[in-house]
Amino acid sequence: MARTSGDLDAVVAGCIGVDTNVYLYGADIDFEVEANFSRNIDCVGQAGGYSSLGFASLGRPTAFIGSVGRDWHGEHIRQELARAGIESLLFDDPLGTHRSVNFMYRDGRRKNFYDGKGQMEVRPDLDACRALLSRARVLHVHLENWCRDLLPLARQLGVVISCDLQDLTALDDPYRRDFIEQADFLFFSTVNFPDPHEAIAWLRREHPERLVIGGMGARGCVLGSAEGARFFPPVDLDAPVVDTNGAGDALAVGFLTGHVLEGRAPEDALLRGQIAARHLCAQESGRKQPIRAAHLDERFHSLRR
Repeated sequence: MARTSGDLDAVVAGCIGVDTNVYLYGADIDFEVEANFSRNIDCVGQAGGYSSLGFASLGRPTAFIGSVGRDWHGEHIRQELARAGIESLLFDDPLGTHRSVNFMYRDGRRKNFYDGKGQMEVRPDLDACRALLSRARVLHVHLENWCRDLLPLARQLGVVISCDLQDLTALDDPYRRDFIEQADFLFFSTVNFPDPHEAIAWLRREHPERLVIGGMGARGCVLGSAEGARFFPPVDLDAPVVDTNGAGDALAVGFLTGHVLEGRAPEDALLRGQIAARHLCAQESGRKQPIRAAHLDERFHSLRR
């Protein structure tokens, strides 16, 4: 049975690091010359970074479980989480803090190069994790290898489990199997499934009560439930898309906060997630501020009129 109380609304697990975002001045990289001029900005990012900061920005008591290195980047992450009021349980990665390099195109697209350091070998303190999860209502888990060890703990404690499968490429991917089997809610990018009906049916086949949310970028999003797959158009907030980093994470945070924590209907929660995602896409990394609850309420009510 799912927990309905606890002093933490959300625990986010896995996938935090420092991103270097390379903003191109031209339409593309010119490989005919040795040097390209760009703006290069470092910031705390990756799925766990964006989602934990997103929950906190909505005023939700939040904790983060993850690994960082004993380096400048790890210390920067500690400071940023503390500044946002996020409780952290951070384990040592001897290979260093996760890094990503994102080439950012002028139309908001990106090409990502991810360095997960020692995430396949990191082993968390499961007793400390259990103590933290015992205070939570929702575990939003990412795909670091050690995160699968948190799933049975959350299940035993009655914590709702949400997982972001990211850019799922194969439905029978053995690496993602534990996450797919254990989650109550699944999020994924449909980039590899232009028609997501088959993927949604497969992800729900043994869990008829499960909700599956697919982010479709400029095409909007899709909600898979017992009613089938329902498609929702993108939200227009009258601001250009300049940077899509963190969009899927904001979609998940807005949906989980609305549906699981506030008890809203899935359709309303999904719209709130879309608003949160679109809000983030209108800002460049390094200056991104996840949407606040009052602003989200205002935008939601204006679109529901």
